[in-house]
Amino acid sequence: MRVSGLLACAFALHVLLTARCLPLHGGQGLAKHKESPGLSYIPHLHSEKRRGRVPHPQDTFKPPAWPKEEPHINTPLRNSSRATGPKRCGVPDYPEQRDVHLRQKRYVLFGGRWPKTDLTYKIQRFPWQMREDKVRRIFQEALKVWSDVTPLTFTEVVNQEADIVIDFTRYWHGDNLPFDGPGGILAHAFFPRTHREGDIHFDYDESWTVGNELGTDLLQVAAHEFGHVLGLQHSLVPGAIMSPFYSFSYPLKLSEDDKKGIQYLYGPPVRAQPQIPAETNDIPSAFPPDACHTDFDAVSIIRGELFFFKASYAWRIRDGRLQAGYPALASRHWSGIPQKIDAAYEDKKGNIWFFEGSNYWVFDAEHRIKGPDSLLSLGLRVSNIQAALRVKEHHSQHTYFFKSGNYWRLDPQENRVDTSAPRRIQQDWWGVPEEIDAAFQEASGFVVFISRRQYWKFDPVQRKVLEGYPRYIGADFFGCNMP
Repeated sequence: MRVSGLLACAFALHVLLTARCLPLHGGQGLAKHKESPGLSYIPHLHSEKRRGRVPHPQDTFKPPAWPKEEPHINTPLRNSSRATGPKRCGVPDYPEQRDVHLRQKRYVLFGGRWPKTDLTYKIQRFPWQMREDKVRRIFQEALKVWSDVTPLTFTEVVNQEADIVIDFTRYWHGDNLPFDGPGGILAHAFFPRTHREGDIHFDYDESWTVGNELGTDLLQVAAHEFGHVLGLQHSLVPGAIMSPFYSFSYPLKLSEDDKKGIQYLYGPPVRAQPQIPAETNDIPSAFPPDACHTDFDAVSIIRGELFFFKASYAWRIRDGRLQAGYPALASRHWSGIPQKIDAAYEDKKGNIWFFEGSNYWVFDAEHRIKGPDSLLSLGLRVSNIQAALRVKEHHSQHTYFFKSGNYWRLDPQENRVDTSAPRRIQQDWWGVPEEIDAAFQEASGFVVFISRRQYWKFDPVQRKVLEGYPRYIGADFFGCNMP
């Protein structure tokens, strides 16, 4: 019996010791890897640029393998839901930045810069939390903090190659810097003169917001990443936009350190010398076009007067009469107007909109209050629109844009076209030519459509062109003797 009792005690002791060696379920001491994303979503980046430069070590930075702890200086920008430390940018610092406090300059340069100041950018994909127009406005604001203090300009493009390519993507996406789902790494960018120069990647799975501390502010992160693609490394000055540590701060503005760094690369902004207007409205020495034999670029009623535009000139008609001193340079009225415009109209607030190429400008009387802004911000995925028209009809007002036989209607509440799919002119404007150069609504309510040197009058109630049209512009508006 004593032997059997001793054996029982030994067995119990063995079981107890073995149990203490087993891992506890849900124990705090166990590290868990995030499961790798399956094959349901594998993003592929097709960069618009194919560059053969040797990659810089920072471009191929990889986080250390688990469970080795990353050095503090290389900690990527992480959402606080996944890390207890402060949020940081995913672009690693140079090791020598630890000793930069010994130098006089605080900002740090990567060493590369763009060889030009007019840069283009495109957005490949958008975050799911925001409308595309809102994301575009955020990026415009983030770029503006840099363009305001430098000669740099930024233009969004769609169907062409771009210098800066922005993408929202997930997990492994082709650059050895994988994202990790909600929380964790938020974004990273690539410097000029590297094999992926100009690329900016945002984690699609983050909770992107703007002006909200509960999520990750896209404006703050975008401004920081744009600094990287322009050539700036991290700043050692707390509170600087280029500080490696994420902060939520409004209004968004550059610190003095940010400003010194970017101006070291590109210089201060180039300010145009103010031009003193001439005392008279004399026609310049270069002969303006002949109104009797001109295909006008744009026509619009502005402040109750009819303006015809061709090249850099404007004709002004009041009460059916061409005013003395015209044609004159359009810039005499609107300083900063493009040399040639595609379309123009006056909105219900009295602001004058001018369109040229893929951009538009807005003027209040003689002063520019907005622009150039991209037509994409209006939802228009075309350039060089042929006509802009505001029409009063059925106790309401609508604004239309025309191009190549198609037209779009602007939603005044959203300040965007109703749909990206246009309608054909012949569907709703029966009898109007498909290729038009300008359009405006007379005080009588009839809409005038201009194509080359002729015009058509359209009845918006009957929805058809009046009989007896087309007629010649030169004869009816400028008193020309037409053949």
